Amino acid sequence: MFRKSLLSLPKFSFSSKIYTSALEACKDIPSGSTLLVGGFGLCGIPEKSINALLQLGIKNLTVVSNNAGVKDFGLGLLLHTKQIKKMISSYVGDNEEFARQYFNGELELQLNPQGTLAEKIRAGGAGIPAFYTATGVSTVNEIGGFPFKFTLGGKKKEILSKPKPRHEFNGRQYLLEESIFGDYALIKAHKADKLGNLVFNKTARNFNEDMAAAAKITIAEVKTKKNHNLKGKLNF
Repeated sequence: MFRKSLLSLPKFSFSSKIYTSALEACKDIPSGSTLLVGGFGLCGIPEKSINALLQLGIKNLTVVSNNAGVKDFGLGLLLHTKQIKKMISSYVGDNEEFARQYFNGELELQLNPQGTLAEKIRAGGAGIPAFYTATGVSTVNEIGGFPFKFTLGGKKKEILSKPKPRHEFNGRQYLLEESIFGDYALIKAHKADKLGNLVFNKTARNFNEDMAAAAKITIAEVKTKKNHNLKGKLNF
């Protein structure tokens, strides 16, 4: 089942639809969208939704995810076809194509401390535009200059991170981090009802729960008792 939910601002109207096809639920995602993709490593990833993006040929995507999968599974499939232009991640991992594209100037990468990335998403879903954290004080994360993107061929740095404001609270230094809010969230859940309430299975909860609240439209990939994959589109 694929449950699709939509939140319309500023009236906060909510609607929800159920689809039995990943292609049907994802077909209106336009190229150039910012996607929040759930999962931690390969645990709890919305693999059928990712495969739908592959088949639909949606391009120029900015993807927020813990990592970019592996060569032949998960987001690694979209990297291979060059459908992702920018990754906002906390872990490059064992995906050699991910690293190759970044260092060759084919992919933009914003690398974040993992806890900071999780809080950026959670805060975005809570309507908080920015927050302070002690993580990264006096590192390149504060100072700036980290190469977000190299020129094609990787010989020069094209886009660099900017310095972040610092503030002291109770004698300790903190950095200001901006929150993340996406156009679409693609997540994996264990159960769902017709109203869009979701239940997550053990460690597959990971980033999925926070991402469900941090996008205008959430597509929840849910496994039913009959072993059918239902896709719901949640509009927040």
